Amino acid sequence: MTHVLAVQPVLPPHRYPQAELAPAIADLIGAQGATRKVLERIHANCGVGHRNVALPLEEYAGLTDFGAANDAFIAAAVDLAAEALTGALAAAGVAPDEVDLVLSTTITGIAVPSLDALVAARVGLREDVRRVPIIGLGCAGGAGGLARVHDYLLGHPRDVAVLLSVELCSLTIQREDTSGANIVASGLFGDGAGAVVAVGDEHPAAGGAPGPAVLDSASRLYAGTAGVMGWAIGASGLRIVLGAEVPDLVRGRVGGDVDAFLAGHGLTRDDVGWWVCHPGGPKVLEALEDALEVEREALGLTWASLARVGNLSSSSVLHILADTLAERPPAPGSIGMMMAMGPGFGLELVLLRA
Repeated sequence: MTHVLAVQPVLPPHRYPQAELAPAIADLIGAQGATRKVLERIHANCGVGHRNVALPLEEYAGLTDFGAANDAFIAAAVDLAAEALTGALAAAGVAPDEVDLVLSTTITGIAVPSLDALVAARVGLREDVRRVPIIGLGCAGGAGGLARVHDYLLGHPRDVAVLLSVELCSLTIQREDTSGANIVASGLFGDGAGAVVAVGDEHPAAGGAPGPAVLDSASRLYAGTAGVMGWAIGASGLRIVLGAEVPDLVRGRVGGDVDAFLAGHGLTRDDVGWWVCHPGGPKVLEALEDALEVEREALGLTWASLARVGNLSSSSVLHILADTLAERPPAPGSIGMMMAMGPGFGLELVLLRA
């Protein structure tokens, strides 16, 4: 098993109510007249009350091309990543030079060297630390990243592994693009980061780990859905692809896949005492409730996270895991499920035990 020692959520310092963000974004993307009213209505109805963003709001107008936006991404992402990683290590009681593997995931900017390399020297990781940068899992990267950390620790049970997620969605908003996908994304997604410190079964800290244990993981990739979600990458940068069919895919596919995964462990949905689910958006969350046949309260912390900070892409499930441990500590021995969907179109599942 993998044992979680600490989860550290982090947000950038610039925080705004949705009502203040909506007109600024409308100006940014050139929404006027009826289109502006549509944007304001969508922003008001997407379940988001506030969001934190990477830069002061007035600085976004100066990001006139992909190069400028990506430079801003690297600068802010390295700061947030270092803050999340330093905080998680301190909470875990682990020194930076004890880390054997750092896995990083992001989908909202491009950094080569990758973020884990840029953070390593600042935080004090060893020169021989193993690095695994992941790009492309999108919103599923937090759950998928924890699953890959678990895979590593199964083979290296005495090691310390760290998951690092940074997403700065505000830096991907497209100028002069009033498409439905850009309008929805501009109202739904926020900026944030998170880090998880975990150890294998034979590490001295495994027996007293305060966080949950990872029991297993599963991945599902749905054929014929590659065009449903992702980025169209061009001269203007990362243009959102967000299909309206996502809620129907969730309703039609997720319940059966969750059941099959649980059945492999002699479990059913009734055995799951707590859910750590990616927020998506209101329609996706409602579809997920239908697929899992649970009441809204079962995903209450996910709804609350969406309202408080928006959809943080891969970082969201790490924030919701931290909220779960802090606000609704699971009963010892109880079973939890972390899950997130992302480009592919795919599903990542992580089975947890408190």
